[in-house]
Amino acid sequence: MEKIENEKCPFCKKRTLTLAEDEQDIPYFGKVYIFSMACSNCNYKKADVESADRKEPCKITFEINNAKDMQVRVVKSSEATIKFPQLKMSVTPGTGSEGYVSNVEGVIYRFKKVIEDERDAADDDETRDNAKKLLKRLWKVELGEMPLKMIIEDPSGNSAVISEKATMTKL
Repeated sequence: MEKIENEKCPFCKKRTLTLAEDEQDIPYFGKVYIFSMACSNCNYKKADVESADRKEPCKITFEINNAKDMQVRVVKSSEATIKFPQLKMSVTPGTGSEGYVSNVEGVIYRFKKVIEDERDAADDDETRDNAKKLLKRLWKVELGEMPLKMIIEDPSGNSAVISEKATMTKL
């Protein structure tokens, strides 16, 4: 991993930013570069994943059917949108969007964290009840008791779900 330290942070303007670049070979996907920056002063963070090879815009569909599917590797670029259509949930990229390498369980954890934060900040019972229902459904998915379709749409083509069950089509 290559690191450059003591760079100027774009937010706090202190020379406490560390830039890092790592190269990984992901089976059935290929070589990727993971870029990150982190400021030790203001805690600013940004990360992204790029394929070493030029990729076409893609749509990846993966059906989560059991607890074993939770361990399937996921590569998500900063430009990708992740959707769970049955739950009417999606995360679309914004200016602070990050790329990452995780697994299905990690993707669901990120969704759960947002729902928990919304539930805890809610002023009304309806929002709290809806959040509780979504969390219960995601818990059933994690236990393998409820199937769930995950869709990743990536105009950069730098995302992947590393499984024979995953289908990839052009976006």
